[in-house]
Amino acid sequence: MGTVSGIVVYILLWWWVFFMSLPFGVKRTEVVEDGHDAAAPQKTHLWKKAAATTVIAFILWLGVDALIAADIFSFRRMAEDY
Repeated sequence: MGTVSGIVVYILLWWWVFFMSLPFGVKRTEVVEDGHDAAAPQKTHLWKKAAATTVIAFILWLGVDALIAADIFSFRRMAEDY
């Protein structure tokens, strides 16, 4: 995988994992103040989620890179077959 495609794949994986991690650990506010949404979380823990997302996305990226390097899955070969 080239440098640019590797960066693009990592960014896509990072956002995918980040959006999947957003609901974890969210607790709703029991006492709702004026001007606040009733479903707003007490603490979002975004820094923890971003750090975990970075590690998980890197591990997934290593797996994708290994699949591409091993030539197990090739879009070019699939395109040539059709």
